Amino acid sequence: MEALRIAPSRYPAAKLIQNSGISCFRQLGFASFSSGKRKDRSFCVRARSYKEESEFVSRGSGNAKNQETKEGVLVGDERDEIDSVVGFHSIPHSVISNERVSETQEDETENLSEEIKSSAKTSPSTTYNVVFVTSEAAPYSKTGGLGDVCGSLPIALAARGHRVMVVSPRYMDGGLSDKKFANAVDTERPTKIHCFGGVQEVGLFHEYRAGVDWVFVDHPSYHRPGTPYGDGFGAFGDNQFRFTLLCHTACEAPLVLPLGGYTYGDKCLFIANDWHAGLVPVLLAAKYRPHGVYKAARSIIVIHNLAHQGVEPAVTYKNFGLPPGWYKALEWVFPTWARTHALDPGEAVNVLKSAIVTADRIVTVSQGYAWEITTPDGGYGLHDLLSSRKSVLTGITNGVDTDEWNPSTDAHLPSLYSIDNLSGKAECKAALQAELDLPVRPNCPLIGFIGRLDYQKGVDILLSAAPHVMYDDVQLVMLGSGEKQYEDWMRQLESTFKDKYRGWVGFNVPISHRITAGCDILVMPSRFEPCGLNQLYAMRYGTVPVVHSTGGLRDTVQNFDPYAKEGAGEGTGWAFSPLTKDSLLTALQRAVLTCREHKTSWEGVMKRGMEKNMSWDNAAVQYEQVFDWAFIDPPYAG
Repeated sequence: MEALRIAPSRYPAAKLIQNSGISCFRQLGFASFSSGKRKDRSFCVRARSYKEESEFVSRGSGNAKNQETKEGVLVGDERDEIDSVVGFHSIPHSVISNERVSETQEDETENLSEEIKSSAKTSPSTTYNVVFVTSEAAPYSKTGGLGDVCGSLPIALAARGHRVMVVSPRYMDGGLSDKKFANAVDTERPTKIHCFGGVQEVGLFHEYRAGVDWVFVDHPSYHRPGTPYGDGFGAFGDNQFRFTLLCHTACEAPLVLPLGGYTYGDKCLFIANDWHAGLVPVLLAAKYRPHGVYKAARSIIVIHNLAHQGVEPAVTYKNFGLPPGWYKALEWVFPTWARTHALDPGEAVNVLKSAIVTADRIVTVSQGYAWEITTPDGGYGLHDLLSSRKSVLTGITNGVDTDEWNPSTDAHLPSLYSIDNLSGKAECKAALQAELDLPVRPNCPLIGFIGRLDYQKGVDILLSAAPHVMYDDVQLVMLGSGEKQYEDWMRQLESTFKDKYRGWVGFNVPISHRITAGCDILVMPSRFEPCGLNQLYAMRYGTVPVVHSTGGLRDTVQNFDPYAKEGAGEGTGWAFSPLTKDSLLTALQRAVLTCREHKTSWEGVMKRGMEKNMSWDNAAVQYEQVFDWAFIDPPYAG
């Protein structure tokens, strides 16, 4: 057998920065699980080929080529009982690719896109037992994009052959929303959770729907009015307790619930979503693996919004039910300027940070946001830590529920239409103008806004620009609720521009669909947007987005260029930067001018947006690639 030298792992597992220290990490590679059985040097097979000492190693295929020989050596991998790669052996030479891929985030994205094109219509080569852990999942509970993702992505993965479980709280408020859990039955397997200085008993309810096992954690702390996180008085004071219960129970469910006649077992892939599920990777490493459980499991932390991290005082560490030696995984020290007084040590625990330093892979909801969170402006204090794990950080843009958001079947619309017949869109516009008591004018550009009325969504920029927008021959419609100052501002604008402006304070699903279909332009001046869904809905409905160039908005909206492709044009909207009133006005003026005076170009922009593949199946293929990467190496921690 021919010898093959493999370059040592470059993963920075042993080097930790301030606020990210943890004493019980293993060196990423193969040496970590030798435990006396193997004395090999620590290795790592990368997802992308790279050159080191004139040799190449490719993780995806197990192929290697020595540049010093012309024939080359092809190798296969050897795996241990937990399905981690432990060695290589020579196999007969066939065809070895000469392609070399640079070691950058951009190249990984390009490779992933090419793989998606070839595999979107095929079944995955490997299927997994996937366990989603989330604080909300539509249609059972939803406050935003997190609920959409965890309500749709599991179904797409199940349709592709994976066995999928979703673990979420069973929220009961005594109202009509309780009916959403009507089909979930009690499994009669109460589970005892050791945390917060005692033993908590939780119930488990189950519903099998759309090929997915929906498991709901039942506890009195989830039975109260309000949203999953708070009520009119603010965030619930016991959220740390409520979501600690969720994480512990999610780790127990695959072991104790015989769904479909048998359990998921301990070879699972856990997908923890945001800080509410952030304890899951830590629990796997600290509570289970030392006792031989979940050694074959892997975990992925999906960051939907880095601004929320689950930070609490350091003294609450004892509530998590973790061994004392794992405090460093959650330790968080506020900078001096953020402390309450001169004697404040600034010590705290940060749940999301603990997931980042223990999960096997990190995913964000767009490629642009994956980059932004590694910068001081977008990292919210975690940018250095995330930069140190950039090699396992991937951005995947969310998909769209193509059954709910389809202009050819949408029950909320007065007239249906498609990319082949857009006549119904003009009828939707006229019906919307009439419904809102605006003058029915087919040739007057209608601009829409749908979203929360808060600082993140850039509502202050839009409202300050609105009077200038109104000087043009346009109409503007806004739908949303939030901070009182913005709600009052909307009412004031409506009283000033009675024939041009309408503000709907509140949220209404049918009217949101009709605004999406009836408007010519949808504006989104968000300060930051991890992914954004409204711009995806708009493009699917032939409504042209004008967005601030940030996060997922920059990824999904391509600037219109009328001169590209020999005058045929390209682009699906307008993305402006920086976020200022003048930049917003300039982008809107260009969009309005194109809409009013260049009908052929405008129809091209509309149709290019409608042609985009925004399905969850497209996103599921990208997640499957991350799943494969997660199982290449041994567990990152524990």
